Order: sequence, then structure tokens, then C-alpha cells
Amino acid sequence: MRLQGKVAVVTGAAQGIGQAIAETLARDGADVVVADLDESRCTSTVENVTEQGRRAWAMKVNVAEWSEVKAMVDRVLAEWGHLDILVNNAGITRDNLLLRMKDDDWNLVLQVNLSGTFHCIKAAIPSMSKQRYGRIINVSSIVGVIGNAGQANYAASKAAVIGLTRTVAREYASRMITVNAVAPGFIDTAMTQGLPADIKDQLLKQIPLGRFGQPADVAETVAFLGSEAAGYITGQVIHVNGGMYMG
Repeated sequence: MRLQGKVAVVTGAAQGIGQAIAETLARDGADVVVADLDESRCTSTVENVTEQGRRAWAMKVNVAEWSEVKAMVDRVLAEWGHLDILVNNAGITRDNLLLRMKDDDWNLVLQVNLSGTFHCIKAAIPSMSKQRYGRIINVSSIVGVIGNAGQANYAASKAAVIGLTRTVAREYASRMITVNAVAPGFIDTAMTQGLPADIKDQLLKQIPLGRFGQPADVAETVAFLGSEAAGYITGQVIHVNGGMYMG
């Protein structure tokens, strides 16, 4: 129970990687705010958190909107008294080749993936600074490091998240706030499960460990970064990709 007494906010926590993160933090003792654009989809995550004896709170939030993020953090602080761990996992894709990509799809992905991360950090930092403790973990991606055809908007947003991570880590280290990024490779979620078999085979050939990652692989890394054991780690990008990228 290394996170006993901690309060965590996990965005995009209704399913997939976000759900696994929320449940793993709860397993380690944290109370969890299950934040998602669609509150109704949070039921499973909330039930799994409460079954572990932790408090869970489903909260609707569009991270692209500053006013909604600020209201969410204010409610958490008012009801639960403190916020110790922030996991910025919410993200979307709108894939297309560069010349076919619409401005709306470019802007929307940047608004959610990058501005959403910025909004959540900005809302959480004041209380973390005051208590002189905080753990911020931003979910980036392997494509933010190596690029990927058809994902110019997504890759740009995830690369920018890494730059944001390192900057905030430098700005708030004196307040005992650590800020790190986790960059998953190809994880076995609904998105990868829907890929054609030939594409899956091509991807697997690029992964030295020979398998897609599981949401739990990412969640365990996030839980470690949120714990006291990672207290001397900040401004880092932890790659969870089975060796597909080694940097």
C-alpha cells in the first residue's frame, strides 16, 4: 500500500490504459478520481476501485476546456482536501496523411492531447506547490519520439507533451513536485485489436519482446512514478514498448 492516503486524478480513466492506471493506483492504496469525457462509461472503473476498499469518484470533464478542468480540481480539493498524483492520460486520434488532414482534426488533437495536459497541470500545481508534494505523470507515446505515417497531429501532440514535461519538472522541482512522462508503444487495447492481421504481424516483427504490451505494463510504470520510490526521478521519459524503441 505504497500510495496509502494519496489522492489521484486520472484522466481518460473510463477504459483501456486509463482504467488500468486507476485500478493499479487503487490497489496501491490511492483514492481515485475517475475523470472522463463520458461519465457514464466510468462505472466499471469506479466499481473496481471501490472493490479494493478505496474511494472512487466519477467525474465528467473535457480536458480541452480550462473551465471544466479548474472546476474538477476545485471540487476534488474541496471534498477530499488534497491532490497528490495527477495522471494525464486523456487523448484522442484523428489519423490521416498530412495533405489530407483537415485543420479541425489537427486542432482537436492538439487541444485534447496537449492543451488538455497543460490545463490539468496548471490546475493542480498551486495545491501541490502549497503542500510541497506532487507526482505528475503525463502519458506520451512512442510515436512522439519516432513519428508515424498518418499521425502528424498525434505525434506532434505527444512530442510536445515530452517538452512540456521536462519544462514543468524544472520549474517545480524546488517544490518537491516530480513530473515525468510514460511513452507506451503498441498496447493491446481496442485500437490495436481492430487492426488487420497483416498490420499486426508487421508491428510484432518490430518489437524485440515479440508481443504487444498490456495496459497493466503501462499502469505499473505509472504507479511506480507516483510513489515515494520514484522521488528522485523527474523530467524523464520512461519508454514502455517491448524494445521497439531504445533511446
